[in-house]
Amino acid sequence: MCGRFVSRVDAAIEQYWSLLRPWPQPFASWNVAPGRDIPVVMQREGERAGAYLRWGLVPFWAKGELPRYSTINARLETLERAASYRGPWARAQRCIVPVLGFYEWQHTADGKQPWFIRLVDDQPFGLAGLWDRSVGDDEQAIESCTIITLAANPLVERIHAKGRMPAILTAEQAAMWLEGSPVEARGLLEPRDMADMEAWPVSRRVNAPRNDDASLLAAVGESVRG
Repeated sequence: MCGRFVSRVDAAIEQYWSLLRPWPQPFASWNVAPGRDIPVVMQREGERAGAYLRWGLVPFWAKGELPRYSTINARLETLERAASYRGPWARAQRCIVPVLGFYEWQHTADGKQPWFIRLVDDQPFGLAGLWDRSVGDDEQAIESCTIITLAANPLVERIHAKGRMPAILTAEQAAMWLEGSPVEARGLLEPRDMADMEAWPVSRRVNAPRNDDASLLAAVGESVRG
């Protein structure tokens, strides 16, 4: 799964994703947790735009009520049939969550050890997502999103107990993901080559969402590369 990540929104990130409509305000967090409004890249009225959506998808049919089950991640294997995700997938409501890296937890003899995982050379990248809009009885609308996960590559599999990782996208793949056909978009959902990735263990302070500063990325052990 993907339950925490690091993200930054500024002029350089807007340029990287070729936004025509920038985010309404900057964003920086070293410990983004579910339930927050997070920056995403999406299509708005035919233009590539930055927006903020709630992380944890609220399906359109839920009438604005938060689901009783987790919707922060959508499994690639069930996108077309899962009740919460088949609608957004069929309607091509695809988005990209811009990140600098994400966290995963490794089971060890003394508990879960968090690791920070990123692309080599600290390149920005995106996580493939779906979004939806749900309107409650009070006419208030919630726009929300989920991150797509798939089988992990060998590097992440060594860390994540359940062998999952988020689907990674680069700026070069953005147009096809946001505007392409379902077949074209699905073709992008492959585990990232582990040769492009690196990871290192970090402080367990990451476990508490209230801890949110750059020191969370400091290595507490040896880094590994694919």
